[in-house]
Amino acid sequence: MPVFRWRETWEPLRDLERQVDRLLEGIQIPFPAIRFERQFPPVNLYELADEYLLTAELPGTTAESLELTVSNGALTLKGSRPAPVGVGDEQFRRHERMWGPWERSLNVPERVVEEGVTAQFNDGILKVHLPKAPEVKPRQIQVLQSNDQ
Repeated sequence: MPVFRWRETWEPLRDLERQVDRLLEGIQIPFPAIRFERQFPPVNLYELADEYLLTAELPGTTAESLELTVSNGALTLKGSRPAPVGVGDEQFRRHERMWGPWERSLNVPERVVEEGVTAQFNDGILKVHLPKAPEVKPRQIQVLQSNDQ
């Protein structure tokens, strides 16, 4: 008897995928490689003339639920996205958007003035302005002849 038959639906495999997703969502696994989940939130980092600009997509998040910290060359974004209201787990047929608390830390470029970091949040887009530190130019040191021997 053939294992695969043309024109048959793959619905049992889709059901298996959904069940495995539900199982993994409920487990706090200490090894990130086991979960095939992408880091949240997705970010872009741009280098502009006077600053680096980090943008993050945070649909469904409010400014009040965001916490940003910068320390020792790392920018940490923390927040929470509310779960859909009135939708039970058994109703999902695909679950790709995460909800609940999240946290993401990123290394900031070396030449950033941490005290000058600012952030704006509008229409679900977070913009973090990371001002560049002035270039440190090498200083020429004049060597004087000394008469002491």
